[in-house]
Amino acid sequence: MSSGSGEATTVKTGETPAAPDSAPAKQGWKCPLSDAHVHREDVRKVWKECQEDSFWYRALPLSVGSMAVTGGLIYNGVWKSSARFGPFPKLAVAGLLGFAVGKASYIGTCRSKFQELGIKDGPGSGSWSRKGPCGPGHRHCHHECEECKKKPQAAPAEQA
Repeated sequence: MSSGSGEATTVKTGETPAAPDSAPAKQGWKCPLSDAHVHREDVRKVWKECQEDSFWYRALPLSVGSMAVTGGLIYNGVWKSSARFGPFPKLAVAGLLGFAVGKASYIGTCRSKFQELGIKDGPGSGSWSRKGPCGPGHRHCHHECEECKKKPQAAPAEQA
């Protein structure tokens, strides 16, 4: 809306005007400290790096190693190969288990890479997760700040 003098005024519902020397007024139910912006390209880069590193440095070596150990046990007669399928089912299960354990063992390293990027908990947490740190009423809060703990914020009646 503009008046005859050319000034533009905006009206926002659910806000109280901030004093000139106080912190900026909160908009809606957004946490005041959640303005840290993380670029999607950075997140994609870290995610791709986590996927590749977990495959080459953990999953593939553990998969090949577990298959080699299983093959050795079958070859030496400790384990018997299947009469119908031979050693392949046991080798396949050993390879899949080694792969899964290798991928899972890289979660801590990947989480630390996301923390360096500025994301507190990494993938699998946040407002879309049930275990998110913000809880109900803090949809856009990506951290657990003291101000959010002190004053639970109600959702505004109308979003601008």
